[in-house]
Amino acid sequence: MSRIASHLADLQLQIVKTCAKRRIFKHNVLFVAVSKRHPADSIREAYAAGHRDFGENQVQEALDKISQLSDLNINWHMIGVIQSRKCKDIAQHFDWVQSVDRLKVAQKLNQHREQDQSPLNVLIQVNLFGESQKAGVNAAECKKLAHEIMQLPRLKLRGLMALPPKQTDPQTQFQQFERIHSVYQELQAEYPQLDTLSMGMSGDYEPAILAGSTMIRLGTAIFGERD
Repeated sequence: MSRIASHLADLQLQIVKTCAKRRIFKHNVLFVAVSKRHPADSIREAYAAGHRDFGENQVQEALDKISQLSDLNINWHMIGVIQSRKCKDIAQHFDWVQSVDRLKVAQKLNQHREQDQSPLNVLIQVNLFGESQKAGVNAAECKKLAHEIMQLPRLKLRGLMALPPKQTDPQTQFQQFERIHSVYQELQAEYPQLDTLSMGMSGDYEPAILAGSTMIRLGTAIFGERD
């Protein structure tokens, strides 16, 4: 078994154990392998081990990898800050966009999604802790943006994504994730079709799962340290 395959197997086991603590099934939690600044060969290795969902932050880097790996049936996730001028490439080459934080971006993604493609899965990025250096909308803005995205036929709103302040104490991490989960539940009460809450990374995915995450984003835990 390769190094990456071993890491994937270990993570799957840990996710199962964590899910068992809150009596949920492992298939309720999807993990996206964050492959930014890792070579296409590493993605191919992870794919050979059975993984299918990969996340990228930089559009040009992602497009290069998508081209190199066009023979593989990968679900590509855009998880970085979105520039309006990059929306066409994102809309046409990604399956998920996790970082939608304003209507202009949503409209451009909708405009450039091809008619013969399935609707683009999107998540609204929330920033509930007032971090000025991070993108994302607050709880009130989230509801308004969700309503606006629902009017765009080439987009499919799936839920929320969050990147809360970095903490090292598991209880503090859990409390932050619980707050995000409560906003997700409020939105889901209005739009029952929502099914995705993306929160939790390599250093805090266990508290995120315990707080209700359905999707986690792991890079270092799979591929090791980036160059």
